[in-house]
Amino acid sequence: MEHQLGQEQKVYQSKIDKSGRIVLPADVRATLGVAEGDSVLVVQEGDSVEILTMRQAIRQAQEYFCRLVPAQVSLVDELVQERREEAARE
Repeated sequence: MEHQLGQEQKVYQSKIDKSGRIVLPADVRATLGVAEGDSVLVVQEGDSVEILTMRQAIRQAQEYFCRLVPAQVSLVDELVQERREEAARE
C-alpha cells in the first residue's frame, strides 16, 4: 500500500517478543482507534507490512470496487432487474 504524499509520517521502534508479538505504541493505537481485544489486519506486500483496522480495510475495498463501476450505474438496480427477468421466464 502506498503512503499518500504530504501525509505526516511517524517512526516508532518496537520489539518482537519470543511469541512473535509486537506492541503498538499508545500513539498509534489512539490514532487508529484500536484497543485491547480489537482485530486488525496485517497486510504483507513484498518485504513491507501494513497494519489496517477493519474500518480501513472495508473503506479500501469499497473505494476499489467503486472505481470499477461507473457512478451512474446502480448494481442493486441491475441485480433486481435481472431477478425480475428470471422470475418472469419461470
